[in-house]
Amino acid sequence: MNASGVALIADDDEFFRIALGFILKSKLHFNEIIETGTLDEAIERLSERDDVSLALFDLAMPGMQSVASLAAVRDVRPDLKVAVVSASSRRSDILSALREGINGYVPKGLGATDLAEAVRAILHGSVYVPPSIAGRVSPAEEAEPPARVWEDPKGSHRTIEFLTPRQREVLQLLVQGLSNKEIARKLKLGEGTVKIHMAALFRSLRVRNRQEAAAAGARLLPMTESRPHG
Repeated sequence: MNASGVALIADDDEFFRIALGFILKSKLHFNEIIETGTLDEAIERLSERDDVSLALFDLAMPGMQSVASLAAVRDVRPDLKVAVVSASSRRSDILSALREGINGYVPKGLGATDLAEAVRAILHGSVYVPPSIAGRVSPAEEAEPPARVWEDPKGSHRTIEFLTPRQREVLQLLVQGLSNKEIARKLKLGEGTVKIHMAALFRSLRVRNRQEAAAAGARLLPMTESRPHG
């Protein structure tokens, strides 16, 4: 399969982005690679380009606290192949990504040929899982808590450290009652970007709609942030 398309690599390691971009171009025939170093930047670039067919994300880059954000990208762009390329081989990380409907989990430790074959399988519609998923789970991994998520709407001691800086800004404006269009104008973003951030907020906060998200935000955000301006 010749991809002959556009791929996005989101990883804060510049040298790895260069190496992975070379593999995508030379072995999978992508003709353009978009590189970003943070989750927020990746989401903004994806909302600007509707011709991206593959997006590869590192789990350890700035802004990435939970794969829920990647699931939100899939919610808004169901045609996009979304996969994790990570140095982590922990079973818990792999299972967490698969539970969120990600198209594959590719270890960074693979050689260039194997990595290309893994991505090719994803492009063909398969869900790639590293062989280690079939291995035994260590007691430490079994007991490991899930990624930081906000579970109790009535909790008074939760924090919002699991939100990216941009998601926090969007939540602040949502609490103030602004529409997606108004939020986009206020933050100088495209409406598509705000839509992805909103979907990520719903998943991270585990709420179903804007009203529940606003109520959760009013409890989580400091009063100085959530209070309407003016």
